[in-house]
Amino acid sequence: MGQGHDSDRGSATVWSLGAIAVLCVVFGAVLALGQAVVERHRAAGGADLAALAAADHWAEGGTAACARAERLVAAQEVRLVRCAIVGDTSEVTATAGRGPFTAEVRARAGPPGPPAPLPPSAPGGPRVAPPALPRAPDTPVPGDAEQPGGW
Repeated sequence: MGQGHDSDRGSATVWSLGAIAVLCVVFGAVLALGQAVVERHRAAGGADLAALAAADHWAEGGTAACARAERLVAAQEVRLVRCAIVGDTSEVTATAGRGPFTAEVRARAGPPGPPAPLPPSAPGGPRVAPPALPRAPDTPVPGDAEQPGGW
């Protein structure tokens, strides 16, 4: 036998090991991405539930509503980063995961439209009037009778 055949001996093993190494790296990246997605969904679910719980108890005051949200996220193994009650609307931020897989999600719950102020008898929490939406005086509005030409 010639030496040309002996120089190729074992090359399939090297190529196989290289392919296996590449597949392991790709598999590890897919697993890491899956873990990040799971943590994002856990944070989103915890934030949504906390916002709903706080909005459901807004009349008890901001402190009581946020305490309810805190208990709920703790049961979901999520951390509550921020909780604010503005009128009858709750705004919360929750986080889940550790290290590079940490996900932080904000959620808001309440009735549609601008937030209503807290009733005077409700303890705690900021008493906020609904925000006024600014409108430039020269902005035409469809159906506005004051605009020349109308729309």
